[in-house]
Amino acid sequence: MARQPRIVGIGGTQRPRSSTELLVSSVLDICASHGAHVELFGGERLAALPHFDPYQPERTEGEKELVEAVRRADGIVIASPSYHGGVSGLIKNAIDLLEDLREDERPYFDGRPVGLLVSAAGWQAGGVTLAALRGIIHAMRGWPTPMGIAINSIEQKPFAEDGSVRDPQIAAQFDAMAKQLAIGCVGLSRMD
Repeated sequence: MARQPRIVGIGGTQRPRSSTELLVSSVLDICASHGAHVELFGGERLAALPHFDPYQPERTEGEKELVEAVRRADGIVIASPSYHGGVSGLIKNAIDLLEDLREDERPYFDGRPVGLLVSAAGWQAGGVTLAALRGIIHAMRGWPTPMGIAINSIEQKPFAEDGSVRDPQIAAQFDAMAKQLAIGCVGLSRMD
């Protein structure tokens, strides 16, 4: 029997229950329903992280938790809002902190699938931000899943008031990303 895969989600804004955090939570929920152990570093946890300083040898407990979770992860899901066509500072700060993995046997995102999601107020901003995230993940030796998802928050309202996914097309995209994460994870060949 294959070991239970570990999937870490990173995403959100400083606004509780932001669409960005709901994006990453939705994919993690699907992964969990198929037996994965999941952990979310949402907006509140990310906002508590100090600005990354590569020359600061001491890390806060929150920083240590994020680095250790990604170190143990078989797959990662990252969701960012698109701010002016770019990755938010909150998400970029969390990704920059993963510089602490550079000396690991599996440095950065090496050997791990990374699902990428973007929430944007327009299609152009979403596509540009998704491409930027893909570039960052490639630079950090990761494999972005073929399914990348950009949501246009002006035209699409994928979530109901309770946070559940109400758009069946978007739900299908989340499911496809979760399957791609599972297939890419160590010790897991498929997810039915």
